[in-house]
Amino acid sequence: MSENRVVEGRMVTARKLAEIVEGDSVMEVDSIEEADQECPACGGSVLTVTYMPSVTELVTGRKCQDCDWSETDRN
Repeated sequence: MSENRVVEGRMVTARKLAEIVEGDSVMEVDSIEEADQECPACGGSVLTVTYMPSVTELVTGRKCQDCDWSETDRN
């Protein structure tokens, strides 16, 4: 099961992290993982979270733990 992580000074679950990245509620969430990258905005640590915002879409989101930068793998 997913672990809680600190993001921008707050403890978040995988679901909450996915909702921060998506900007809306999500249906299903996988676990939080450490990304093998630094934040392009501040150089901080980046987390990844895979989630389903709808029944037809699977998205991987990336979110900096230190600043408000985030992105998804949507094209």
